[in-house]
Amino acid sequence: MSRIGKLPISVPSGIKVEIKGTHVKVTGKKGSLERDIRPEIALKLDGDKLLVTPKGNSKRVNAFWGLTRTLLNNMITGVDQGFQKKLLVEGVGYRAKVEKSVLTLNVGYSSPVDYSLPQGITAEVDKNNMITLDGIDKELLGLTAAQIRDIRKPEPYKGKGIRYEDEHIVRKVGKAGSK
Repeated sequence: MSRIGKLPISVPSGIKVEIKGTHVKVTGKKGSLERDIRPEIALKLDGDKLLVTPKGNSKRVNAFWGLTRTLLNNMITGVDQGFQKKLLVEGVGYRAKVEKSVLTLNVGYSSPVDYSLPQGITAEVDKNNMITLDGIDKELLGLTAAQIRDIRKPEPYKGKGIRYEDEHIVRKVGKAGSK
């Protein structure tokens, strides 16, 4: 029995959910998202509640039950409110700027690194070198943030690099000075 899967998903007003077999389309004020779900999972729209139920009782089906409920909840939240991730660029001379859908990062390499943002993801850079990523698809947003972070991961000695806003970098002590 999945504790997460058995919770109903509330569908806010203004959100339209279409279910055709295993295909689900969610449309809201920010856009629309589509997903094919596993055939072991059944969906039922009951007024303003979306119910997710399994078509079996195995451990595997229960795992897909909770996963499917979470994915559908993220779709509904995304088209209603959207998602946001923030990345900090830290280091002397490290800069970020965005033009149209290309993020340009100067992070200690011999030439700037250009990263093309996927469709559906927008970025803003403020004066403190904080990159704010916005989008309706939580999965794509997280993947994009992870790929940007991989361009220059934070190092443990000075903390230079690209890190998430809420990420804590465990610092290491450098070489002991000679006496």
